[in-house]
Amino acid sequence: MSDGFLHDNFLLSTGIARRLYHDHAASQPLFDYHCHLPPQQIADNHTFENLSQAWLAGDHYKWRAMRTDGVAERFCTGEASDEEKFGKWAETVPHAIGNPLYVWTHLELRRYFGVTGRLSPATARRIYQECGMMLRTPEFSARGMMRRMKVKAVCTTDDPADDLRHHRKIREEGFEIKVLPTFRPDKAMNTDDPAVYNAYLDTLAAAAGVDIRSYGSLVEALRKRHAFFHAQGCRLSDHGLETACAEEFTQAEIDTAFTAVRGGKTLARDQALKLKTALMLECGRMDCERGWVQQLHFGAMLNNNTRLFKSLGPDTGFDSIGDYAVARPLSRFLDHLDQEGRLPKTILYTLNPCANEILGTMLGNFQDGSVAGKMQFGSGWWFLDQRDGMSKQMTALANLGLLSRFVGMLTDSRSFLSYPRHEYFRRILCRLIGEWVEAGEAPDDEELLGKMVEDISFGNAQRYFGIEL
Repeated sequence: MSDGFLHDNFLLSTGIARRLYHDHAASQPLFDYHCHLPPQQIADNHTFENLSQAWLAGDHYKWRAMRTDGVAERFCTGEASDEEKFGKWAETVPHAIGNPLYVWTHLELRRYFGVTGRLSPATARRIYQECGMMLRTPEFSARGMMRRMKVKAVCTTDDPADDLRHHRKIREEGFEIKVLPTFRPDKAMNTDDPAVYNAYLDTLAAAAGVDIRSYGSLVEALRKRHAFFHAQGCRLSDHGLETACAEEFTQAEIDTAFTAVRGGKTLARDQALKLKTALMLECGRMDCERGWVQQLHFGAMLNNNTRLFKSLGPDTGFDSIGDYAVARPLSRFLDHLDQEGRLPKTILYTLNPCANEILGTMLGNFQDGSVAGKMQFGSGWWFLDQRDGMSKQMTALANLGLLSRFVGMLTDSRSFLSYPRHEYFRRILCRLIGEWVEAGEAPDDEELLGKMVEDISFGNAQRYFGIEL
């Protein structure tokens, strides 16, 4: 007998919500416009040996939960075997009820592998073996899993110095799913460690064929790489920021700061922020010139645990939500580009839900009638890609802007097993709209609302990014 868990109508609390999801949202393909999938694995059509390799490797969401459950580091990022690591994850899962990981885990087991039972220590060995057998077949290769989930396009996250050879291979082999790069120039702006920064600039210089000895030559190198990315199909940039950069500066100050850091000197905080502001503005101009979309991700406080950061490195599960001031610097940054007539289409994401209404109102300041939804409030991401986080983001957007123009969900994931997050999002979207109908705040008009759901699920993103599918 079914216990009701993940039944066909889970999260769909009203009749109209069920109709909207099953008749309109569920059939839509996926446009995953921001992810961290490794392009090499798509190019090589990689197959995974087991669920640990496909599911646990690199997944700091799961590592955080396992550590919280008392699991030793050797079973997260350490030397334990793949099966031992999976066993520890299976021990953790029953304690994760209420965390989106619990739903995601079982959705992924069902949608990819047809496993309808729950993961626990009692079922771990059987699930590990059965799913491992499937993963080693061509149907469950990297490309096979993308096909299985009806993916139409993904945009990976790539450094300006990357040669994009894996993207070229994917395209030359005629893979029917679009796999496009995204220009992520964070390393060209992060001057905190001069030795690391200068080593990176040497790499960028070699890729661009530009001797980076001045601020002007750095901009020239970035422009060359921007043009190269555009030729490879790139239409988005992305920036990971504590908050927006909008310091006042003179060109002399920028030249002096760059010369200092290129010479190995540590910059004062105000110098570093001015240099970053200048580079962010240059990137915004480049994006506008080529018709790209710029994505600004705000609010992550990174690498909080010094001891484990030194031991394990970044992106291993020791980041959290920050509380940085965003309104004034963001307004100044966007306004600077707008005054020049070079403000590109922009997606703003916040990791701190306290800024939802700030971003929701900031969008309206810079909508200019040129493109529907030119300024976008990005989906709840990272710690906020759960029911409450996504519902609050969409409610703020609806209250303060036009939810119907929203470009929808993304995975922000390194795993090919993460695509059911789109289903999770779509169910939450339909639940939200259904609640408005039940409360008399929206009409019970399936034609109107069904089109809205289809657009948010896929159509808006396809039109907004201008990528032919």
